Amino acid sequence: MMTEIRKLEAVRSIGLPPGLFADVAPKVLAAWRTRAAVEAPSHMRTHPRELTVLLLAALVCEREREITDTLVELLIATVHRIKARADSKVTKELINAFKRVTGKENILFQVADAALGHPDDPVRAVIFPAVTGGEQTLKDLVYEFKTKGPAYRTTVQTTLRASYTNHYRRGLIALLDTLEFKSNNTAYQPVIEALELVKRYAKAGNTTYYPRGGRVPEHRGTAGAWEDLVFKRDKRGRRRVVRMVYEIVTFQALREALRCKEIWVVGAGSFRDPEEDLPADFAARRVTNYAELRKPLDPAVFIAELKAEMRAELEALDTALPTLDWVEIKDRKSGAIKLTKIEAAEEPRNLRKIKNEVGRRWGSVPLIDMLKEAVLRTGCLNAVTSVAGTSSLAPEVLAERLMLAIFGYGTNTGIRAVAAGGHAHSEDDIRYVRRRYLTPQVAADIAIAIANATFTARDTALWGEATTTVASDSTHVRAYDQNIFTEWHSRYGGRGILIYWHIERGSMVVHSQTLRASASEVHAMIEGAVRHGTTMKVEGNYVDSHGQTEIGFGVTRLLGFDLLPRIKQINKVKLYRVETGESDRFPRLTPAMTRPIRWELIEQNYDQMIKYATAIKQRTASTEAILRRFTESASHPVYQAMLEVGRAQKTIFVARYLRLRELQREIQEGLNVVEASNGANSVILYGKGGDIATNRREELEMTVLCLRILQAALVYINTLMLQDVLADPEWVKLLKPADRRGLTPLFRQHVQPYGEVRLDVAKRLPLGGQEQTGRAPASQ
Repeated sequence: MMTEIRKLEAVRSIGLPPGLFADVAPKVLAAWRTRAAVEAPSHMRTHPRELTVLLLAALVCEREREITDTLVELLIATVHRIKARADSKVTKELINAFKRVTGKENILFQVADAALGHPDDPVRAVIFPAVTGGEQTLKDLVYEFKTKGPAYRTTVQTTLRASYTNHYRRGLIALLDTLEFKSNNTAYQPVIEALELVKRYAKAGNTTYYPRGGRVPEHRGTAGAWEDLVFKRDKRGRRRVVRMVYEIVTFQALREALRCKEIWVVGAGSFRDPEEDLPADFAARRVTNYAELRKPLDPAVFIAELKAEMRAELEALDTALPTLDWVEIKDRKSGAIKLTKIEAAEEPRNLRKIKNEVGRRWGSVPLIDMLKEAVLRTGCLNAVTSVAGTSSLAPEVLAERLMLAIFGYGTNTGIRAVAAGGHAHSEDDIRYVRRRYLTPQVAADIAIAIANATFTARDTALWGEATTTVASDSTHVRAYDQNIFTEWHSRYGGRGILIYWHIERGSMVVHSQTLRASASEVHAMIEGAVRHGTTMKVEGNYVDSHGQTEIGFGVTRLLGFDLLPRIKQINKVKLYRVETGESDRFPRLTPAMTRPIRWELIEQNYDQMIKYATAIKQRTASTEAILRRFTESASHPVYQAMLEVGRAQKTIFVARYLRLRELQREIQEGLNVVEASNGANSVILYGKGGDIATNRREELEMTVLCLRILQAALVYINTLMLQDVLADPEWVKLLKPADRRGLTPLFRQHVQPYGEVRLDVAKRLPLGGQEQTGRAPASQ
């Protein structure tokens, strides 16, 4: 944290005027920044002074935003960490000492009986022998009472206060001096005023209370569980504010407000004024914006369509329920809905033979050769040009060095290890090309080109028509500690980052992105489905339970694609009613039904919801930044309306999901593709034990993007290999329905990812009928 603060102070010391690039398109500014980042100082000095100043100013401006966002994220994570560690420490202590005492009523009766029978005898002689376990049982009983309720909370608060005072306070106070917080919501002004008070008395030494007579703003954090610790009576009985406790609750309130952008930070990117995230010309282009989202201008029409769809799906489920042997809905303590697991599908029996034939024909294929063949066949490097605008490298030399850089990043072995292989390129040569040519955007464009080439090359007779659905899920990748991106992930049980993938049914990656371990997967799902960049048209997205929320259902409804999740604990899911007064309309669904949708909220905020959806569509800000407004701690009216849309859409989906067994199987199969992809990634990203070592955001992104390129190349070449094998009538006869269902180009038995990197462009893989000798398959 202190290192990042020093970086920000160095950037600000240059003195760029605020709003310098306010009228410059973000893509243009990013291009200027990238060019400044890749050029050596000696090259930069050869430019005209105006150009040099422009490029450097763009670099400084973008870095200021990035560092500011990083500091805000560190603040949010640190405040959470203080509370989480205090909880963990106290819980562990109590669990070690805690013994649950059973039969408390019997103990009370035994004590009372013994006391009444011998009222004048000593307690140790009468009471202790009357209780099973004696004195120790009574000690455990007293300890259990003391470790429950307010006593536990007080212990946590005391531990948190000590942790904050002794260690974390230094960094958080330094952040207050560095960052400027503002709010557009009057309800959060007391928190802003409290931050000013904390800053003013930050160096007041060991002062216990704030001075009497001064105004101490009361805000959301000072009420509730912390109130008894924030406000104390001094020796004279006067109500005083405890300074250190007040600081803690103020930082906790700040964290919650930052997460939903009710408080924003001057100079930030993702945490900037939320009004800047929305399209400024929305009102002027209102009709066009609605048309792009294919939504009616009249909210009554939108609501009528949603109501009709809800009624139709609920009616269909209510009618079909007696004939569905896999679902049961009735009153029960564990939840009204009971859904049986999908029966196992038939095992593909001939795919192993086909994969063995691929290995027999092409042998053990080095991964670098698969990348090389994909590059030469798709021409995905043809459009790569120097970020600086000039290039003196021959195209074939540039292509080879780019492939080596991609392989070094994608396998996590690094450029130095790749440079030691069998080729004519030095480490400095590869690093030069990486710096001047291989930007994150270029890497993403290469992956997209390979994906599009795969879609074009597919034989529809073998793979079927093009799909319009993708499956998305995250992969946890370990990362070195002391990395500003590294976080502890409770679900995966380790430190690292998340890579979020979007993969279509044919196992091709169409989008990838890096996430913090604490980030919501909903915005990542929406980001990939809307902005994947390939020729594929996404109309549905399979997600695991972590990739869906009611907000997710609402946003995807407005954006025009289906959210298709595998819902965890579906027994607890509730179906919303369409209107009041319809309690008897779906009698078989009554145990799972809850309140009606609040349509008036949707009608009142319909235009604003479309405005937020347009912002996501037009990318006036990142999806994550926009959806920060829609968190559980938000009181934003549009959030409440979006929740109602999501509840209606979720009801539609759940009713359809329970009724259609084939939809359940379709979602399961789609998510299995992601799991298989994660297995392939673990083989490709083998360098450094699979741990991410870098502490630079662009290097981190480059590793993920190059991993995506390598996997895309693997799927592309495997697709061509399978098509060559199955072009033989003898082999295609083996394909039974179960084999066709399980056929995938994502297999790696014949791939050699390790060993010395030997790059020989003249040596090609025989594909598409070139120099192949087939062999008839063995009889089934």
